[in-house]
Amino acid sequence: MDKDEDKQAMTSDESPAGVRMEKLVLASGSPRRAEILGQVGWPHEVCPADVDESIRAGEDAIAYVERLAGEKAGAVAASRLFGLVLGADTSVVIEGELLGKPQDDGEARCMLRRLQGAWHEVVTGVALVRAETHRRVVAHERTRVRFASMSEKEIDWYVKTNEPLDKAGGYGVQGRAALFIERIEGDYLNVVGLPVRLVSELVRKL
Repeated sequence: MDKDEDKQAMTSDESPAGVRMEKLVLASGSPRRAEILGQVGWPHEVCPADVDESIRAGEDAIAYVERLAGEKAGAVAASRLFGLVLGADTSVVIEGELLGKPQDDGEARCMLRRLQGAWHEVVTGVALVRAETHRRVVAHERTRVRFASMSEKEIDWYVKTNEPLDKAGGYGVQGRAALFIERIEGDYLNVVGLPVRLVSELVRKL
């Protein structure tokens, strides 16, 4: 893509509330994040980033998700001449332990046993990087979620739906797991994977 084509791709829109909705480059392959942007009418394209998601020694949940969000956005921004790149990463935290995406059904079952009947926290790091200036802003959103008690039969049923395998903490609040969510305190879309209100606030900062 040459400079003229890249500039032309930087289209923007404005919501009825007057919020400027510049086209975003989503540095994520998550269909849920793309769906959220689409639901609010935010112009975007998808360009997944390939970064190492290993947690570093001594890194807490907030530092981890903010670092990964920044690395994802930075990696995609480095390959472009123009554009506003959005990176995000979500983790589930219970009793100080980070739960990422389960590697298999057995790990998904273990995660659900930890979550059932208890409160946990969903933390999402969000980063925006302006490709042409490399200016960036990074922040995070936190939401508390309480799971209902689940029997082993219910856990087995949910795991067999295959929903847990590509989701942090092993569940999708927007899917069948909604049957087991008792309460949410905070931003619901953060639990889905993208706190779009926070994204809007960060865009204003840039």
